[in-house]
Amino acid sequence: MSKQKYNPQHDGFQTVEEALTKTERYIEENRKSLSIIIIVILIVVGGFFSYKKFYLEPKENEAQSEMFMAEKYFELDSFNLTLEGDGQYKGLLDIIDDYAATKSANLACYYAGISYLRLGQYEDAIDYLKDFDGNDRLVSIVALGAIGDAYVELDEYEKGVSYYEKAANLNENELLSPVYLMKSGIVYESINENKKALDVYEQIKANYPNSTEAEEIDKYITAVKLKM
Repeated sequence: MSKQKYNPQHDGFQTVEEALTKTERYIEENRKSLSIIIIVILIVVGGFFSYKKFYLEPKENEAQSEMFMAEKYFELDSFNLTLEGDGQYKGLLDIIDDYAATKSANLACYYAGISYLRLGQYEDAIDYLKDFDGNDRLVSIVALGAIGDAYVELDEYEKGVSYYEKAANLNENELLSPVYLMKSGIVYESINENKKALDVYEQIKANYPNSTEAEEIDKYITAVKLKM
């Protein structure tokens, strides 16, 4: 009795052909539903690009024009005018409402949060700063630190410290990280968490020796050790 030789090439082609046949059969049987799915995908993709091109981009340009004066008032520390506008130019609050989903409205949340912080309206500051979605790492760090400032002003020290530490660790750098670590240490001392304060001060000394905060950090370390 003759034995049939195993031919891997032949068997491989046969497997591929069977797979193709099954695929063709599936497409044939589901042609209508597949066509509907493709049409829906094209509509969604086309709608997204149309929304971006014909709605979002013009809105973005308008928002940038409106932001100009609000930013000027912010630079002058005229925070009420920054937020509310001057009757001729919109303030940040109107820009956030009228141009939602634009980058300018997002940035306006940051400016609004800082403005409320400077005005002593800490809960509003927290709300707007939390709505800010930062792409720029440095601005994001400042926003987190400002939330920490607002919580500390509200005597919510643990929340304040948690935001200071988030700010310090988001993008470790010689400029901002020691600033927020120092704030953390001072708050820890104020609530008698001296061991945590010492850890923070020693972290500044070890990791950021060239920072302004490190210049007198030994005094803080000695003082907190005496408390302990």
